[in-house]
Amino acid sequence: MPVTVAKLSEVLGTQPFEPFTINVADGRDIRVPHPDFVSADPKGRVMHVFQEDGRSEFIDFMVVTSIEPGDGKPRRGRGRQPRSR
Repeated sequence: MPVTVAKLSEVLGTQPFEPFTINVADGRDIRVPHPDFVSADPKGRVMHVFQEDGRSEFIDFMVVTSIEPGDGKPRRGRGRQPRSR
């Protein structure tokens, strides 16, 4: 099931904001580091996503497979480390 504009709005409204990753059907993962980097068409058809390097693209909601919390980068030094035996 594709992601909806309501789901995007929910993620964007999270306080405090947490960067997230948009996963697209063609296998790309698009990082959203700040809420100002993405906006949605009021009809919920497409979103406009800006990248930190100045590029931008329109993405049809029908090809968005998921939105995941986090910035898509591996985290270091967080969480429990497995014990060695």
